[in-house]
Amino acid sequence: MPAHAAHHNDREIESLDEFDATVSARATLAGFRVQAVDLTDRTRELLTTDTAGAVFLGCPMRQDAAAKVRADGAMVFLPVPDLPFDPYRGLLYSPDELFASLPDGYEATPDARAYAWFQQTKADGDIFASMLRSIHDDAVSDALDELLRGTRVVGVMGGHAMARGTEEYAGAARLGRELARAGYTVATGGGPGAMEAANLGAYAAPYDNAMLTESLRLLAKAPKFTPSITDWASAAFEVRTRWPKGGTSVGIPTWFYGHEPPNAFASHIAKYFANATREDGLLARSTAGVVFLPGAAGTVQEIFDNATPNYYESRGEPTPMVLVGRAHWTERLPTWPLLQALARERSMEARIALVDRIEEAPGALKRLGG
Repeated sequence: MPAHAAHHNDREIESLDEFDATVSARATLAGFRVQAVDLTDRTRELLTTDTAGAVFLGCPMRQDAAAKVRADGAMVFLPVPDLPFDPYRGLLYSPDELFASLPDGYEATPDARAYAWFQQTKADGDIFASMLRSIHDDAVSDALDELLRGTRVVGVMGGHAMARGTEEYAGAARLGRELARAGYTVATGGGPGAMEAANLGAYAAPYDNAMLTESLRLLAKAPKFTPSITDWASAAFEVRTRWPKGGTSVGIPTWFYGHEPPNAFASHIAKYFANATREDGLLARSTAGVVFLPGAAGTVQEIFDNATPNYYESRGEPTPMVLVGRAHWTERLPTWPLLQALARERSMEARIALVDRIEEAPGALKRLGG
């Protein structure tokens, strides 16, 4: 999966390198959209380049440059001061960005500060804050689509309660590793538990198998994100520091569940304020299928959120669905019988499977056409 797709065909500029390359090659910015690029040191280029019809979203620039591009007919949306996030961002988050200042405690990180801002403005009912959240989430969706274009994405869903140090967690990590090694892009809900384990497995994919074994041992010293998110996240960064060239995967978490931090093993993090947008987007982008590990209400909801478009074929041909844990999905939470009943005599019937062990999931996914 590429770190970032080029945008010269769709006229979006999301980095200083893209800005310089566009100005050099085209000698015009007319009609372009420039997102969250610091143009403070590009005054000469802005003053001498046609910017008619361009849109500058959250781009710092000097006053004379801003006046000139506005006179050209460009629209300039300057950065919003004192926000703990950039609503106009052109790229997805990285773990290093969200967990910056972690040594000072999780509360000091941009992730925690964005959640605190969300809680405050949500309570205030401020329409301006609501607009900023919507712009941010749309920008994240745009960046996510650009990143995943042309990739085979498998979603891995499961509960946040799965603790590090358990065999269930290790199995989910091995699943993520096997999927990544098979050429899939692993996508999860981006949180702790089963989600973190699958992202960890994808991170471990380029290394030998002993790396994952040792990583699991290191992580087990902080089994859950309670009582200390700082300790939990610090253990993950200890693994990342020891093995810095991990594989890529995607996490799609939300500040709606702000008590639940994102995990540090997804290389690209699409974090949303709106949970509904996040959940639908995660499933819609899992084009090669979804593996559902044992979970509770949230995972049950995701199963049927995925089953509905497969039932109606509203997104085209049904995509594979693999449920892991026969006893869990037939006895504890008997979801499988209902899914079977829905699928009967429809195209999706050949695209669902129930397996008992995590190790069976990749084979089932392949049989179903993932």
